[in-house]
Formats: sequence, structure tokens, C-alpha cells
Amino acid sequence: MRSFTSRLLPAGVLALSLFSCQSNSTSKTTAVADAAKGSSSSPGAIQAGELGNYLQAVSADEMQGRKPFTVGEERITTYLAAQFKQLGLQPGPSGNYFQSVPLVEISVTPAPTMQITGKGQKLSLQYKTDYVVFTQREQPSVAVTNSPLVFAGHGVVAPEYGWDDYADLDVKGKTVVVLVNDPGNASQDSTLFKGRAMTYYGRWNYKYEEAARHGAAGILIVHDTKPAAYPWSVVLSGAVGPKLRAQTPDRGASKCAMEGWLTLDAAKRLFTAAGQKYEALYAAANQRGFRPRALGLSMSTSLQNKLRRQTSKNVLAVLPGTTRASEYIIYSAHWDHFGVGKAIAGDSIYNGAVDDGTGLAALLSIAKAFQTAREKPDRSIVFLAVTGEEQGLLGSAYYAQHPVFPLAKTVADLNMDMLWPYGRMKDLTVIGYGQSELEDYARAAAKEQDRYVLPDQTPETGMFYRSDHFNFAHVGVPSLYASGGFEHRTQGKAYIAEKRQNYTTNMYHKPADQLDPTWDLTGVAEDAQLYFRVGQRLASETTFPKWREDSEFKGARDKMAGK
Repeated sequence: MRSFTSRLLPAGVLALSLFSCQSNSTSKTTAVADAAKGSSSSPGAIQAGELGNYLQAVSADEMQGRKPFTVGEERITTYLAAQFKQLGLQPGPSGNYFQSVPLVEISVTPAPTMQITGKGQKLSLQYKTDYVVFTQREQPSVAVTNSPLVFAGHGVVAPEYGWDDYADLDVKGKTVVVLVNDPGNASQDSTLFKGRAMTYYGRWNYKYEEAARHGAAGILIVHDTKPAAYPWSVVLSGAVGPKLRAQTPDRGASKCAMEGWLTLDAAKRLFTAAGQKYEALYAAANQRGFRPRALGLSMSTSLQNKLRRQTSKNVLAVLPGTTRASEYIIYSAHWDHFGVGKAIAGDSIYNGAVDDGTGLAALLSIAKAFQTAREKPDRSIVFLAVTGEEQGLLGSAYYAQHPVFPLAKTVADLNMDMLWPYGRMKDLTVIGYGQSELEDYARAAAKEQDRYVLPDQTPETGMFYRSDHFNFAHVGVPSLYASGGFEHRTQGKAYIAEKRQNYTTNMYHKPADQLDPTWDLTGVAEDAQLYFRVGQRLASETTFPKWREDSEFKGARDKMAGK
């Protein structure tokens, strides 16, 4: 393995050097002198150079892209457990550092076409070009035959907003066609839902769940790049190839037989065949009082499945509290990425250095900071590295449903995912701003670093629902997901915007997301230090942070507390 060193440049910027070593040698940490605030060698301080060593290790080629069910999983989970043990952290109640997560891998081979018939029309839609489909049912083959198509608006049932797209609608055995996102976001109407900010009702997984609750045979979401916040290529890359799902007692029987997406062009052709105009349906679906309507068409297609059931692992460790050990603060990050796949520019290892090597490096650095701090926490600190985030937040969902430590005694989840390796930032951008009092804790810690708190600048993308903190929020545990990335301390806003755009376009979920020797990790270290300070404060208190009154997650916490 190659070692990672850093040195001070005249401008105080962290430099990285990678050196080749014998394959059986171990990585050695070089003493670091770092000018970044909060990166001194004092007890409890997080050093950028040491964080860089962790980042190099978790994103190395030897980790084979950290995909569940592969040698990459064994290597990364073994490494994390070894690091936790070396830091002197205790294992979980099971006596080891792992929580078993039973998953099933479903490799789907869809029929090459989807047939649409009715009203004297016959459409033949092409797989990948016009649609993608998959299933959560654990059976060798799935077919949906002559299933009547129904347009159900956004596919949302939201009593608190006075909205029901399934009102007076029987969809048993039918396939619902729904729009992406939610009515407020899609219409940009500030009086609907949360306006521009996406709610959970806009997420594709919610739409699948709601259709299944109503007994639909299938569901197709109409893809539109702007409200979806990602192009068709992202849908396509996520749909093809094996998919991991949570194992369920009924082996997916309660899910829709078929889930999938239509391109906007294919949806328009489908609505035209039904004698409807897409624009008119879209406008109607974003108005109060919308009622679903049958399209007078039927759909047929099928899928062949190969199944592989296996157990993945969450990795966790505990630093017991000194006086209130039965109350817990969780730090979370996901260890998984996409493994070895299609080669791009000659590289087939999807290292996931930013996503989420940076989060893992921060997790380990924070664990060490707690261990070296002069004062030990009153409350217990849990360090949780979860599996299956890239496959649908599977590891954190499993933990939330099978908690190792009681959720009612879990104070907060502090989640780290994709910290930006481009230097120190003036901002701390809070994803899902306005949800809980954890933002106040983050603001106080940011002030110590001469930073300001900024609400998510693109709430329409629904990022609050796209990382592991969401599964804790969903069951009522206040959760924080924040990092710097809007205003660089010396280069300004345009600089970091360009860096982020380049990452999204050229590196995100690609082999190019690998450790770059020009990266400046002082900002990642500063974010980790901020998270450490938030945890320290939470650990020293006797109260629990609260959800805001208008948060959709407050009810779950109140129920947990017996209110």
C-alpha cells in the first residue's frame, strides 16, 4: 500500500504525496504540520494529514470499489473493524464490530419491449431507450399482462397537505403512471407542500411504496430532468445490472410486481395514444382537487430474475459514556460504492474517494478525536459505517428497523457523506435546513470556526432524503447532514461551484472518483472537527434536541416518547 504524507506549502495549502511501497508493507503516518484552524496536534484535534491517511486506505485500489457481496466488502469491513479496535473502541452488544444485514441481489433481464395497446393504438416501447423496469419480488420471473394504465398525478397521499392522488381509485391489478417529484416542487407553487423544496413525497421510493399500498401491479414514473434533478443516464445506470434489496419475510410479495421509469418522450407518446396531452395532464396534476383518470390503454411486459441471497455488514463501535452510557449519539457514514465495473478511460475500479471515502475518513478521525480528548463524553458515542447506501440506503434502513441501541435513547444521528476535498470553506451548508434544533448546535460550532450556516441552496433536489441520515429521521431521531461547499475561504463562490460541477459531471459514480494528490483536505478536516464539536456538546447535555414544530418527522419522535 502507498503511504500518504503532507507538508506545509508557503500558502498554507495541504499537499499530498503518494509513494509506492512493497505490497506487504503498511501505511505509515508522517507527522503533520498544518496551518488549518482546528488541525493542530492538541488532544481531540483532527489533523488533515492523518485524515488523508484514512482516505487513502479506504479508497485504495486494493479495496476494489467497496461493493457489497464482493471481496471489496470483506476488505473494507475488516479494515474498519481493525481501526475501531486499534482505537480502543468497544464492539457492539453482539461482541463483535458487525451488524448482519440480510440482502438479496436481484439480477433482472427485462423483455426487450413493453407493449401498449387500446383505443385502436399499439405502441412498442424499447427497453433502455424508452423505459426501464425492475422488481423487488424474489421470484424467477415476473410478468404484467394487459394491465390497465391509470394516470395518478404525482402518486401522492399526503393528508397533512390535503392531497390524495389515489382518491376513489381502485388500482388493484393496474399500472399507475405518475410524475416525478411533488406538486409544490413541480409547479413551483409556494402554497403547495413546501414549494420549491422537495418533500419525501417527491422521492421515487415513496411513490413505489404508495402504489404497492394501493395494490397496484406496476408503477411507471415519468422522468423529466429538471424536476428529477438528474438526467435519464442516471436513471439508466441505476436500473441496469444487479440490484440489492432488503430481504423481507414475504420475499417482496407486498411490492408492486414491476417498478420503473418512462422517458418524457415515451410518456408523451403514451398519453397521445390515450387521446390526452401531456401538458394538460401535467397542469391538472399540480392543481388542488386533481382526480386520477384511466387512460384506456393496457400494458404488457415481463422480467426474468436471478437471485442471490447473502448477508452484508454494517460496522459499528462504541465509546461508552462516563455518566449516561445508556444514551447514544451516532456518527454515520456509508462504506459502500460500486466495485469493479465498466471501464472508463481504461479504469474499471470505482474507488469512491469522495463518495464516501471522505465520510469514512472523517468518521475514523472523529473516533480518534474522542479517544484522545482530555474529557471523555458523558453519553455513549456510536460510530456506524453502513452498507448499501448506493443501492437505496439499505444498511441504515436495516439499522433503523433493527436498532442495536434503543432509538428512544438515541440523541441524534450525525451523518457524513461526500465532503468536498477542495480546501477550507466559509459556509456550513445544512441539507434539509429547518428540520431540527441540531442546526443550532451546528451554527454554534460553525461560529467557533468563523463560518456561517447556509440553508441547502438546491432544496428541489431532495438531498435530505438521499443519504443515510434520512432513515434515522424517518423513525424520529433528529439528524444532521451538513458540510462546507458553497463559498471557499480564499477562492470564493465561483471557484467551488466550478469544482463541484466538474466532480458531478466527470467523477460522480465513475472510476475518476479516486484520490487526487492535488486535493486540499483542510476543509474536510474542518468539517470533521465541527462534527466532533457538535457531538461533544450533545454528549455533555441532559436534554434531547427537538424537531421543529412543522417537521414531518416530529410525530415519530413524539410517538417514541409516548406523547
